[in-house]
Amino acid sequence: MPRDALFDVSRHVVLVSGGTRGIGRAIAAAFAERGARVILTGRHATAAQETAAALSTDKHPVEGEACDVSDPNAIKALVESVHQRHGRIDTLVNVAGVNRRKPASDVTEEDYDFILDINLKGAFLMAQAVGRVMCKQGEGSQIHISSLNNDRPLKNVGPYAMSKAALGHMTRVLAMEWGPHGVRVNALAPGFVLTDLTRKLWSDPTMQAWGRANTPLGRLGEPVDMVGTALFLASNASAFMTGQILFVDGGFTAGWAWPIPSGGGQ
Repeated sequence: MPRDALFDVSRHVVLVSGGTRGIGRAIAAAFAERGARVILTGRHATAAQETAAALSTDKHPVEGEACDVSDPNAIKALVESVHQRHGRIDTLVNVAGVNRRKPASDVTEEDYDFILDINLKGAFLMAQAVGRVMCKQGEGSQIHISSLNNDRPLKNVGPYAMSKAALGHMTRVLAMEWGPHGVRVNALAPGFVLTDLTRKLWSDPTMQAWGRANTPLGRLGEPVDMVGTALFLASNASAFMTGQILFVDGGFTAGWAWPIPSGGGQ
């Protein structure tokens, strides 16, 4: 099948922060399969390098780098290294994120700092460092991984919901400031997706039934379901789109599912 130039990401230099598993790994693999030069990161060098090796081909090698996004110096060193080696960065996919599920009354200061330092501060500093490169080169696309919590928060994930809500406004702010420099900034908000971090939660039959009942497409998502939107946002197909949060959620945010009888009732 001939490649459609509108969606072409071959020869793009793509940095995927948090690309060793789940959504990040699926997106990194998709870019590599389409000829992009992919650099993926993880908190630990071994995991990043092993993932990169698994996704690499003879024609399209993938690079793995250690980067703890809660460490500003690590972010600075990473971006400088990638830019020095490749001369540009075309796309940033900001995936790295963490969560700790507990009631707000039980959240410790350490819990709060752990989540916000990675999900918000780290995401901003990564976006800022890459954004400086993109603004100088006069083009680029940033894709920040947001959440259903941008639509409405879930209980018992307060700091996580707060970080993702702020990430949504960060996306809009950066889109406004960097648009004149040719840089587009958007967010991808996944629905309930089965990953290594969530499979235990969704293995509960009650949770499974609730998830299916409240998702119009009748199933939970998989990491690969995020790929098409990421490729779209990185390519010229979305050339006039910036500052947007795209919900890839099987229709979960379309409306409320309530237990009314199928006939409609009275």
